Amino acid sequence: QVQLVESGGGLVQAGGSLRLSCVVSDTGSGSIFNINTMAWYRQAPAKQRALVAAITSGDTTNYADSVKGRFTISRDDGDNTVYLQMNSLKPEDTAVYYCKVDLYVYALGYLEVWGQGTLVTVSS
Repeated sequence: QVQLVESGGGLVQAGGSLRLSCVVSDTGSGSIFNINTMAWYRQAPAKQRALVAAITSGDTTNYADSVKGRFTISRDDGDNTVYLQMNSLKPEDTAVYYCKVDLYVYALGYLEVWGQGTLVTVSS
């Protein structure tokens, strides 16, 4: 069994910073898997879910134009963790942030796994 657990969301004032974490783990079942692309999406009220940032297994990154220069995505393959460092936060960054990971699980094949979401609220 493979699970994604997100943390780091919260309330911050405009101009502040937050760091989101997403850990890919099993529940002790001994699942064998490879992690490919890891990404962060967000969904604001009355908006569609949109890509924020992505990082490949080769550490190639891409960002939405709205966050470029302010957000940084990184991964720690030793800990099976992806991070999103968010600086210079704006009220329009307020959204639920979701981690998404593309996996190959040896017993199941290719999977796209989503985290539970973590709320980021940026006040004026």
